[in-house]
Amino acid sequence: MTIEILVPDLPESVADATVATWHKKPGDRVERDDVLVDIETDKVVLEVPAPEAGVLEEILEEEGATVLAKQLLAKIKLGAVAGEPTKDSTEDTEASPDKRHKASLTEESNEALSPAVRRLLAEHSLSPSDVKGTGVGGRITREDVDAHLANAAKAAPAATPIVEPELPSAARTQKRVPMTRLRKTVANRLLEAKNSTAMLTTFNEVNMKPIMDLRAQYKDSFEKRHDTRLGFMSFYVKAVTEALKRYPEVNASLDGEDIVYHNYFDISMAVSTPRGLVTPVLKDCDTLSFAEIEKGIKELAIKGRDGKLTVDELIGGNFTITNGGVFGSLMSTPIINPPQAAILGMHKIQDRPMAVNGKVEILPMMYLALSYDHRLIDGRESVGFLVTIKELLEDPARLLLNV
Repeated sequence: MTIEILVPDLPESVADATVATWHKKPGDRVERDDVLVDIETDKVVLEVPAPEAGVLEEILEEEGATVLAKQLLAKIKLGAVAGEPTKDSTEDTEASPDKRHKASLTEESNEALSPAVRRLLAEHSLSPSDVKGTGVGGRITREDVDAHLANAAKAAPAATPIVEPELPSAARTQKRVPMTRLRKTVANRLLEAKNSTAMLTTFNEVNMKPIMDLRAQYKDSFEKRHDTRLGFMSFYVKAVTEALKRYPEVNASLDGEDIVYHNYFDISMAVSTPRGLVTPVLKDCDTLSFAEIEKGIKELAIKGRDGKLTVDELIGGNFTITNGGVFGSLMSTPIINPPQAAILGMHKIQDRPMAVNGKVEILPMMYLALSYDHRLIDGRESVGFLVTIKELLEDPARLLLNV
């Protein structure tokens, strides 16, 4: 019995998908729930498991093919055994009586050869049937083998010398690979953001020493209590959430000629993965504690790296945080993630000389960059929003006292 493997239902608004990777090949044994193939969409990677145990009989759509929902991908033969010979191969392996007779004659004649003749035939990769015997009963003698070799040498054409092509000292090569669907989607969305928004970027800088001192003081007890590390991202998310409350225009979006104000705080986190950039969403950040934020970010990052993010974890989001500082970026102008109105860029924390109360001090400073849609957000709101984040990060007690 054969069962069909179909493309699963695709997420809403996704018209088609691409066959990314086959984990099995025809003839392989598969068990129930073994992942057969990865299907890549514009948003997520879907795994297609085997519904029953059997042998993968046929693959109908190879890697790189574009497929639709419920399209036939492959067939599995139930109850078959991997490596089971096909009918044609079985017929080939069953020797005919005539072949068996010839093999028998060869074995008998080979046994009748002298040890010296057998050794000579082996040295020149010859079989007894290649040499005509002139001995008693047609047996092959040493002279017969020598004569056969001499005749073969006369008939062989003169060997043409092989000229090895000269290779350049430093080979210049290139490799062409198609873009993944995810990277195509990211490229299109970034281009759309640049072309359809009045994007402007404003900058500020923040002294990270208070947060670094706070982390150094409580990181061990925090990890022991909550079983997760206290990182910088929870402070960033808390500061952004408080600033969004004070500046609702930044937490809004444009829908045609209407402005949509959101009364919830879903923050998108830009995560770099092998397949491209994704922005999973941490929802209801205003209700989450520092520990819950750290755990949520870690879970989304692991899922993004392993390609396990669901569609629900990728849709929505009112505001995006991107942290290029983890890669060493000192300053950048991040691009808005439509239909959102703004995005905050965090950067590398670097010691710099700063003037403090008339004296020069070396402080761990970080640049902040806020890119925003000027059609919706004016300069007063954008600068005030960024200054609020700066003040909250430089004095973390404000996050607890709501001041």
